[in-house]
Amino acid sequence: MAISFGDNARVATTPLTTALGLAGLTGAVYGETTPSITGVEVVGEATHDYAINVRLDGREESLWFAPELLEFVGHAPGTEIVIGDRRLIRSESGEWIEE
Repeated sequence: MAISFGDNARVATTPLTTALGLAGLTGAVYGETTPSITGVEVVGEATHDYAINVRLDGREESLWFAPELLEFVGHAPGTEIVIGDRRLIRSESGEWIEE
């Protein structure tokens, strides 16, 4: 399943993520980017020039990951975001529903 904004993700266990102490950690997806344009530092190799930002539980910083280093955990139903005067709530199917 494709991982997108608002989803929960787990860092896959690989030699790289284990060495960095990140394997198995979970967190919320905060965004996505094109590393060649934004210049972000990516954990793993962004072979398709695409990276996903995850704020790992219990940590202050968020990290950018190559997508193949992340596993989908869930859509985090009930998550709320506010954009201007719009309030959106995440459904179990992953849709953002305006309230």
